[in-house]
Parts: sequence; C-alpha cells; structure tokens
Amino acid sequence: MHNTAYVILLLTTLFWGGNTVAGKLAVDHVSPFALTTLRWALAFALVLPFAWKPLRRDWPRIRPALPLLVILGTVGFTLFNAALYTALTYTSAVNVSIEQAAVPMVIILLNFVVFRVRATWLQLVGFVLSLIGVVLTASHGDLSRLTALDLNAGDLLMMFAVVLYGGYTVALRFKPDIHWLSMITILSAAAFVSSLPFLAWEHGSDSLIVPDRRGWLVILYTAIFPSVLAQVFYIRGNELIGANRAGLFVNLVPIFGTLLSVLILGEAFRLYHALAIVLVFCGIWLAEYSGRKSVGAAPRVRAAVNGS
Repeated sequence: MHNTAYVILLLTTLFWGGNTVAGKLAVDHVSPFALTTLRWALAFALVLPFAWKPLRRDWPRIRPALPLLVILGTVGFTLFNAALYTALTYTSAVNVSIEQAAVPMVIILLNFVVFRVRATWLQLVGFVLSLIGVVLTASHGDLSRLTALDLNAGDLLMMFAVVLYGGYTVALRFKPDIHWLSMITILSAAAFVSSLPFLAWEHGSDSLIVPDRRGWLVILYTAIFPSVLAQVFYIRGNELIGANRAGLFVNLVPIFGTLLSVLILGEAFRLYHALAIVLVFCGIWLAEYSGRKSVGAAPRVRAAVNGS
C-alpha cells in the first residue's frame, strides 16, 4: 500500500514539476493566455463527465460559495499559471522552478499578516533562508543587481505568481466542504471563463500565438497530467498514507522542475542555483519541522487543489 502511494505521489510531483518545462516549450508555439485558456477548457471537459453526481449532490453548498470559488479559480488557476507561462518567456525554467519553492514561505507570511497565525523563531529563520535563496536565483547569483534594480522581468513576474498562489492557498480555508471532483470542476470552469478577457486582450494586442503542433502537445500535457491525473493521484496518495505525509511530497515539485529543465531543455545549472536550492529547502525543512513540533503533526499548510 505504501509503495503504491509513494509511486503515485512521485508521479504527481513529476507532473506538476513538468508544468514549468511545458510552459518553456510553449514559448513561440502558443501564447501564455491562449495556453491558460485552452488548458482549463480541456481539463474542464475531461472531468465534467465524472463530476455530474458529486456536483448535483454538492450544489446546495456550492451555490452560496460560488463567488469565492470563482475568485479561487481566477487567482490560483488563471492568474498564477498565466503569470508563470509569461515569466518563462523572459527567464529560465530552472529559475522559475526554484522560485516556485518559495510558496510555503509566502503562506506562512500571509497567515501571520491576515490571520495572525504566529510563527516560531525556527519558521522565521526558515523564511529568511528561503527568501535569500529566491533572491539569489532572481538576481542570477549577483546580489549587487538588487541595488541597481536590475532584475529580469520574468523573475519578478514569477515572484508575483508565487504571492498569488500563496494567497490562493491561504484562502482555501474558506472553501465549502465538497467532493474534490466538484472542486476541481468548478475551479476549472472559473479558470476558463476568467481567462477569456485576457485571451481577448492578447488577441487585441497582436500577441496571440495560435497553437501549432508543439503548442497543442503542450496544451494536452498541461490539461491531462498536471491538471487532471496529478489531482487524482494526489487525492489517492492522501487516502493511502494521510495528508500530512503526502503533503511532504509537494516539496519535490521544484526539484523535478529543475531536473527536467536541465535534462529536457538543456538549461545551464549553475552554482548559485545549487546554493539557492539548499537555502530554500533548508528554510522549508526548518519551517515544517517547527510546525510539526508545535502541533504534533506534519506541515500545517497545504493546498487542497494544486493549480500548477
């Protein structure tokens, strides 16, 4: 049972890590908002036939929470992915993968700012270490670029995406208690609809790239693997070994993203990338160790539905 859980959770994080590589492969083959729109349209079409029964059963709880669910789908699925895909037109997939690892730290910060959830001193140390790692990546190993405000637009955009996903994750505490199929279906529908104005803007600004063969392959990958199969596998992994232990596997997403970027895209892996990964994951480990120690459980903050 445990071996099965480990395999499907490894596949889950592999699929989510592959989303960054897919976004890089999409550059010049399908534009970011076209990719976002078509990804969630296809994902919605794939899950809807299986979601009719839970949707009908959950509708009394869904209806009053529909505005919140639309906002969650817009922020966590549309804006996050569009920002990620756009960032990849300016910076490397390795950078985006490492920067994405800062999400847990953003969640801790937002929980403190918004809900006054106190952080331990170990969590604060972890936050600082992760922040240094992300800044090191964004500055491409040259911290003097910070004082000159000479940062790559893609890295800045990815840091904005990280804040968006952190906010989405924190807001998930308000979601209604509904079946995961109902959740992913509603969020996918919201993502598709909310992406349409951005797609229209992309078309109006002459930046729309209609997908070619590679573009359609990327769309199929992002819709089937990160959007649908990863959700199914993650839910099943939670059932087999529990949410706390399954949640730890999420930390592998930027590792897989980095490795795939090097292996598939042939991107350079530099010393500052290695140092940044060590800093980021030492920070995450400290934060999660402190959280487990204080509540007698594993990490306290995990997204119920990953929009990667």
